[in-house]
Amino acid sequence: MQQRITSIQNPKIKFLNLLKEKSRTRKKEQCFFIEGKREISLAITGGYTITQLYYCPEISTPEAIHELISTLTTTPSIFEITLEIYEKLAYRSSTEGVLAIAQTKTTHLQDFVLPKKNPLILVAESPEKPGNIGALLRTADAAQVDAVFIANPKTDLYNPNIIRSSVGCVFTNTVVTGTTDEIIQFLTAHQIQMYGAALQASVDYYTIDYTKPTAIIVGTEDKGLTEEWLQNTTNNIKIPMGGAIDSMNVSVAAGILIFEAKRQRDFMS
Repeated sequence: MQQRITSIQNPKIKFLNLLKEKSRTRKKEQCFFIEGKREISLAITGGYTITQLYYCPEISTPEAIHELISTLTTTPSIFEITLEIYEKLAYRSSTEGVLAIAQTKTTHLQDFVLPKKNPLILVAESPEKPGNIGALLRTADAAQVDAVFIANPKTDLYNPNIIRSSVGCVFTNTVVTGTTDEIIQFLTAHQIQMYGAALQASVDYYTIDYTKPTAIIVGTEDKGLTEEWLQNTTNNIKIPMGGAIDSMNVSVAAGILIFEAKRQRDFMS
């Protein structure tokens, strides 16, 4: 039976707010908060288990909710909420009046299996800003890379700001986390070439052959890649720049490098 919730003090609403605000709660409960019909649809497509759905009838309808869950093998609990509650929980007014709770997935490197023999992988070392992480995930989705490795993660993957800035692409990518040392060992063991975006001892990015198993590694905008990566890359690569500065936004740089790899691979196929 569908339940209507009218109080912000309701325990379920308090729990939703904790999931939205607290990484510790998300990790402990192994679930997270999603806002928006598009993002929830992408989570469903990505194989995430939706356990609860909340909708505001002033914005959405029961029919829209049932359409949203029509492809699920299990039916989540559904709750109707007031406009006041929705506006307290939602970041944006354009998310069609729908919120959800979903179960997290494991992202540990030891659980990852390479999907094919000639993978293209994007590695981001120690990204902190949710906006940058979201943009990297959008780039990875657009290029259809085989996996995104996050080395030494500083931010919870299910942070609502990452979900929002990635436009749900956190659900459409295979995301793997581990330490820099673990990821280097993995790439080495699988004979995957490592090309690090760096100025030190580097060559222009377009001179490299990316048609073999390849990982493109980007660091933070302020510090770049750590020495551990610089000492282990197959080559360091750079984007020639003619302006007054020698760096660009990490997601922009990653896009240039990843799409050059895609261009070469598409040309060879």
